[in-house]
Amino acid sequence: MQTFLKFNSLFLLSCILVVSGCTQPSRTNQPSKTDTTSTGNTTATVDSVPQTVDTSLYYRLMDHINNGDKSGRWTAKTPVPNAGAVLPFHRIIAYYGNLYSKNMGILGQLPKDSMIKKLKTEVEKWNKADTQLKAIPALHYIAVTAQGSPGSGNTYRLRMPFHQIETVIKWANEINALVFLDVQVGQSTIEKELPLFEKYLLLPNVHFGIDPEFSMKTGKKPGSVIGTFDAADINYVVNYLDNLVKKNNLPPKILIVHRFTQPMVTNYKKIKPTSNVQIVMNMDGWGTAPRKINTYKQFIYTEPVQFTGFKIFYKNDTKRVGQKNEMQPEQVLKLVPHPVYIQYQ
Repeated sequence: MQTFLKFNSLFLLSCILVVSGCTQPSRTNQPSKTDTTSTGNTTATVDSVPQTVDTSLYYRLMDHINNGDKSGRWTAKTPVPNAGAVLPFHRIIAYYGNLYSKNMGILGQLPKDSMIKKLKTEVEKWNKADTQLKAIPALHYIAVTAQGSPGSGNTYRLRMPFHQIETVIKWANEINALVFLDVQVGQSTIEKELPLFEKYLLLPNVHFGIDPEFSMKTGKKPGSVIGTFDAADINYVVNYLDNLVKKNNLPPKILIVHRFTQPMVTNYKKIKPTSNVQIVMNMDGWGTAPRKINTYKQFIYTEPVQFTGFKIFYKNDTKRVGQKNEMQPEQVLKLVPHPVYIQYQ
């Protein structure tokens, strides 16, 4: 398989200067032509997801997640979800990556059995650290990767073959985990990319993620500058998923939006979660613990949407900054509000 060219030095410089979530997505190898195989027996449900909404439990857990926040900004933003919602009834512990690259995350870096064993260990750690919010596993797969060269259609993005997505779904089903399909649009658009994954989003345990860093609205190459999504883009995804849930009687979907700078997401006040679509703004930056905490406070806490997430890098948070260990659950749980989605890369 052909290996794509590395991003230029400006890409690496942007990672260092802005605490980026990037890990050179152009290092993925070129897969074979997109496989159109049907999903087959990939349908799965997740144990312990409530089938009715216990509103008293919902409000108690929301108060727990708010973690003593006195600003009021995190209390009125969240519509009560419909039956089957994952949040706020669980905390999601996700392994992120791509099966064609060992450099994009722990999902793809380790052999399957080792990866799953390590993921289960992290889930146990979180359950011990917070006994009020049950942690559950997830596999977060980058289904469209930004590229350093134009590629087919001049879009600077590469779609993964469907059989690889189905492999990840199969692995998730074996451990009763959620799945997130993540999209880096490059110079394509979310309107063109999202519908391609509808057959997987019809599965009750499959959710979605978008990465503004690689949404290149100005025509620049991915990695040369940090991209952006507007509220209109995010609301398009929300409305698409909302309609999918309604038409097919599905439990609510979760949408992950990665963020580590202010311009990556514009007009946040116009972003509208629904009872069928729960939005997580995920702090996607790497670095020392104080720097990551500051990024969370600056760009996640101050612009509330609904729920929050926090990314932990096994390598970038330690080797690249000289820190001994990645952040532990007890440290992350000091954040206001508590992240309900934890992503390991």
